[in-house]
Amino acid sequence: MKLLRVGPVGAERPALLDQNGTLRDLSGLVPDIDGTLLADEAALARIRAAAEAEGADALPVIQDGGVRVGPPLGRIGKIVCIGLNYHDHATETGAPLPEEPILFMKAPDTVIGPDDTVLVPRGSVKTDWEVELAIVIGRTARYLDSDEAALAAVAGYAIAHDVSEREFQIERGGQWDKGKNCETFNPLGPWLVTADEVPDPQALGLRLWVNGEIKQNGTTAEQIFGVAHVVRYLSQFMTLYPGDVINTGTPAGVAMGRPEPKPYLRAGDVVELEIDGLGRQRQEFKDA
Repeated sequence: MKLLRVGPVGAERPALLDQNGTLRDLSGLVPDIDGTLLADEAALARIRAAAEAEGADALPVIQDGGVRVGPPLGRIGKIVCIGLNYHDHATETGAPLPEEPILFMKAPDTVIGPDDTVLVPRGSVKTDWEVELAIVIGRTARYLDSDEAALAAVAGYAIAHDVSEREFQIERGGQWDKGKNCETFNPLGPWLVTADEVPDPQALGLRLWVNGEIKQNGTTAEQIFGVAHVVRYLSQFMTLYPGDVINTGTPAGVAMGRPEPKPYLRAGDVVELEIDGLGRQRQEFKDA
């Protein structure tokens, strides 16, 4: 299923994109798309049954002309991110391949809708782009002992744009979180695609364009630590709960890895990104 949330900021309602591309209202069935829903197999089954019904039993249609698409997940618990998780990205930045996943956190309040405006922070000269596969957790996970158990904890996947300010991240005290947690720095969506529709998360193409020019064109097959490994690994250090999100890293092609003068983002730039089967995002950048 392709689950999403539509409507004004702070007043999104749950919806589903059916197999015909029609947007359908779920607010009569569930209050929201969040961790509580993802952990409730009976509620998910009701959505599936309603989506497959025909005629009078079909879910109401939402006229999607001009409707805003918000983040596909509400009340996110935590966002755990994996740094330098693609072979080609590590190479382009001159970093050695990590022996274990590199972790940092993003605050849930950085999350915006997939087409919302992204703000270039005050004083920023190195705002960068990163298309990433996001894992959405659907079961409580602690001390998982196998890849099978790790994948069973995954509710689904989405596109995340891990916007990053490299000067804040690297040059202002060596604290990655400073460059990752600026407001609007985690567009998410448009959809939360349930795991059953992504048979192999290590076979997804990722692409990103800036002002119509392709900058990133990679595949999750290049990940150093795959989805199952990452979920199992994280569960050894923290408890993962339904509604938590894991951003799994970005392929080569970021501004930081390019020759001088590096083409960092400025107000007026437009970034578009997509992942196979997970939809597409588009953001205009403006000054904070």
